[in-house]
Amino acid sequence: MSSPLTTSRAGTDAAALTGSGPALAAALLGFFVMTLDTLIVNVALPEIGHAFDTGITGLQWVVDGYTLMFAALLLSAGSITDRVGARQAFGAGLAVFVVASAACGFAPNLGVLVAARLVQGMGAAVIVPASLALIREAYPDQAKRARAISIWAMGGSVGAAAGPVAGGVLTLIDWRMIFFVNLPVGLLALFLLSRTRRSPRRPGTGFDWLGQLAAVVAMGGLTYAAIEAGVDGFGVPRVITAFTVAVIAGVVFLVAQARGKSPMVPMPLLRARTMLISSTVGFALNIGFYGMVFLLSLYLQQARGLSPPATGMAFLPMTLLTAFVSPTAAWFAARFGSRMPIITGQLVMAVGLVILGLAPQTAPTWLVVVLMIPVGAGGSLAVPALTSLLLDRVPAERSGTASGVLNASRQVGGALAVAAFGALVSQHATFYHGLRTSLLFAAALVLATAATSLLLHAGPAPQPVTAPRDLAEESRA
Repeated sequence: MSSPLTTSRAGTDAAALTGSGPALAAALLGFFVMTLDTLIVNVALPEIGHAFDTGITGLQWVVDGYTLMFAALLLSAGSITDRVGARQAFGAGLAVFVVASAACGFAPNLGVLVAARLVQGMGAAVIVPASLALIREAYPDQAKRARAISIWAMGGSVGAAAGPVAGGVLTLIDWRMIFFVNLPVGLLALFLLSRTRRSPRRPGTGFDWLGQLAAVVAMGGLTYAAIEAGVDGFGVPRVITAFTVAVIAGVVFLVAQARGKSPMVPMPLLRARTMLISSTVGFALNIGFYGMVFLLSLYLQQARGLSPPATGMAFLPMTLLTAFVSPTAAWFAARFGSRMPIITGQLVMAVGLVILGLAPQTAPTWLVVVLMIPVGAGGSLAVPALTSLLLDRVPAERSGTASGVLNASRQVGGALAVAAFGALVSQHATFYHGLRTSLLFAAALVLATAATSLLLHAGPAPQPVTAPRDLAEESRA
């Protein structure tokens, strides 16, 4: 006969087992719809530009309005997730994202569309760290968690595969449909979330208003300067002023984290070697991938005359094949250590960017399509292993904050790629020459971060009870 204690433990284990499936499914769908939204918008950019009579500068803001708020709020979103609980934060972020998607679809002009994209980014900023923290809670076992993270990452890969094709097809009906498609997916994820247990709260000492404001101003100033430099050059007063504001705000942010009472990102975590290298690698990977997607979405339609559906089909081989790469990352990491897929993924992406950048202007479209594949495959191999390595080396109560820092750096990379590469294209005599310069720059950056990845710890992750001390020791190393 079982004791009450045994019965209670069995019930708790059963509840945890029952909740892990819906938690993973909700997290996967949240990541899926976010990735879908990013790539579906890129394919529709020419149609949006035609509808609102705007050029590349306006289209850059359609993309970067989203990624700007996404990146700027990810840091505090991770901290908030740790404090209010993963389930509660994920539900709130997803609800905001769904409502903002509807507002994008009904936008009467470019200003309203960009504003709605800003709100979309706010919701997405909460979804990412909350979804990873949700998985961290549902899967306490390290091996099972690594597999769950690979499945979560596969949601993003599937979203990437579906995005271009769905964007091309839906744009034939109406470009507004690319935003309305988010609604049923988001609502299904919210339903699945309702089947999970409420997450525990970990009250903090307060909210870092100064740090958050400084982050938004720094991101906004840097993005504005990069976009406007493409129109009037880097020497005009407003561009110089924007860069200056961004630098000052960045300094204020660092001071707030070092001396503030309630920093979004504790300095020991921010200075830790694993955190620094992971963030740098994520930054470079997104510059390579999202910079390429943004430029080729415009190039294939404006320079090569492809229709939106044909452009979506051009991205399909890359996104479809790379959807099968993410699940292999956990296997590679388990067999060879986390560094192997991280470094290999970066090298594959860099080679793809170099070959694509050096391809002659007369290269057939099918060759351009094939050369995109290693760029996507490299990122899909590196990101799950990078995320898993980082989460293994932070305590559970810091998982939301750590994933927020990692994904913030990735989104900053994506936003700056769109801004800077758009500026390079605008300043060159032809779109092709700006495209080539951008891709080769991205390849050089990814190669540099691949070298720094050799400094990542290759051994087993520290135990949770010693993780804070290990992070502190890393920050002093």
